Amino acid sequence: MTAYFVIFENSLLKNHFYIKPKMADTSKILLVFDLDETLIYATTETLRIREDFTIGNYFVYKRPYLDELLKETSAIFDLGIWSSATEMYVNEMIRNIQQEGTSFKFTWSREHCTMHYDKDWNDYVYLKKLSKLENFGYSLNRILMVEDTPRNLQQNYGNAIIVSHFKGTPDSELLQLKNYLTGYKDVENVRAIEKRNWRQNLK
Repeated sequence: MTAYFVIFENSLLKNHFYIKPKMADTSKILLVFDLDETLIYATTETLRIREDFTIGNYFVYKRPYLDELLKETSAIFDLGIWSSATEMYVNEMIRNIQQEGTSFKFTWSREHCTMHYDKDWNDYVYLKKLSKLENFGYSLNRILMVEDTPRNLQQNYGNAIIVSHFKGTPDSELLQLKNYLTGYKDVENVRAIEKRNWRQNLK
């Protein structure tokens, strides 16, 4: 999801959570998460439920089961964040959702996306080209990305797990996702697995 929020310019956290990946130990699958409307929802208007935290003028709601998802997947996968929002925005959000004992190999923002004109949508899109992660030792066969906007991954559909948009209404999407992802622990080539109807494959 593209986010255009502007966070206060004097933030001391700028660049704090941006970690340029080094050559990775690629024995684990790399699991990359989108941020907005995948893991969280940020809005200038309050919802009927209480927000989890605020940043500037924004009320931010964590998707149910987010903490459990990050905790359990961090034990199985290498984790990363790749958002099409600004770097400062991403830094602030990560500061609020990252748990003790959970680390991200990288947190990327729109600066690492590729601007692309999508003629079908008559609009520009921030492409997330997963091939960029090959520079750090990861094979595309060993990368999964959880995203709510398929066109952001139009060059890497074989790596994409598409979730529903989160607009603050509680759901069980991340609980189902957590259970589904455990099945990838010993998979050699994630691209060989059909993911379009992933919920139907839950045990």
